[in-house]
Amino acid sequence: MIYAVILAGGTGARMGNMDKPKQYLLLNGKPIIIHTIEKFCVNPRFEKIIVLCPQNWMLHTQNLVNRYLSDPGQIEVIEGGNTRNDTIMNAIRHIKNTYELNDETIIVTHDSVRPFVTHRIIEENIDGAIRYGACDTVVAASDTIVESRDGVVISNIPDRMQMYQGQTPQSFKAEKLMNIFDSLLPEEKEILTDAAKIFVMKGEPVHLVKGEVFNTKITYSYDLEVAEAMIRRKDNAEHSV
Repeated sequence: MIYAVILAGGTGARMGNMDKPKQYLLLNGKPIIIHTIEKFCVNPRFEKIIVLCPQNWMLHTQNLVNRYLSDPGQIEVIEGGNTRNDTIMNAIRHIKNTYELNDETIIVTHDSVRPFVTHRIIEENIDGAIRYGACDTVVAASDTIVESRDGVVISNIPDRMQMYQGQTPQSFKAEKLMNIFDSLLPEEKEILTDAAKIFVMKGEPVHLVKGEVFNTKITYSYDLEVAEAMIRRKDNAEHSV
């Protein structure tokens, strides 16, 4: 079975003074999170789409799903965790307790605030997870990456040709991901930045899926302005055909 796991646990602190998390802000008259979920609804390979959000936003999220989506029964809204990886583990436990979890169960995890993910990226994530066990969506670094250990002076400038910027989806064989995560020491869990690092820390290969520059994450107010422009440009192009 293949499940989409939409991570909507962010509070949007970097967006500025807001009365709601950024995933619920409107983009072209519709919440960002709905734009994102729609990209997964149209893919017939998903058994369910699991949306994880803070407990106090679960009812609001469910109401949005019921209002905007034609098949709300395909979507399940459950509570996220304290961290990104805890949230993913909540999704896996939900699959285990509600459906079936085995070594063929695939999860495609995606940020709720990346509404421009494409069908091609989703398909290649599914295929990559099935074939390799884990994959991560990336784009080649366009700028020089500078490392500083102390935040004051440069400690290293790695070869840009070997550098990539991580996006989502990140996709995995769910049971293997959970087993590796459970094997980590507490101090190892503290330095995790995303789920792909769980595999990397234990020497497990993570396949690369080619992302897109426009598969952007809406983090700051400026990002929302850019996203609005992208939506309008797309709409204008479609109407001019």
